[in-house]
Amino acid sequence: VQLQASGGGLVQAGDSLTLACSDSQRALRYYAVGWFRQAPGEERAFIAGSNWNGDIIDYAASVKGRYTISRDNGKNTVYLQMNSLKPEDTAVYYCAAVRVWSDYGVYTRPVDYDYWGQGTQVTVSS
Repeated sequence: VQLQASGGGLVQAGDSLTLACSDSQRALRYYAVGWFRQAPGEERAFIAGSNWNGDIIDYAASVKGRYTISRDNGKNTVYLQMNSLKPEDTAVYYCAAVRVWSDYGVYTRPVDYDYWGQGTQVTVSS
């Protein structure tokens, strides 16, 4: 896979934003995917993840109920819908993928992933 993240920007608190992660190699259906974020001075943190077909999904507690991960394997794209954004959501957001040969669900550690997109900046002003 070759991942390209897009959709970041500057928004106000309470706004919504949708990120997209596309695979130019058109192989994303064989991969579990995850979204992570990294704020300055902090470690990269798991936000949301999906198994290979979207049947199993998991979220970090900090975004549960506000963020929604989805995927369209036909379009080789994973989405992260972010609602009710807060200033503390400000970070660089990364998508990641790992090839799966059996369905082990969602991977939540950065070390579990082999492929990363370039990151997209999300800034939420108060």
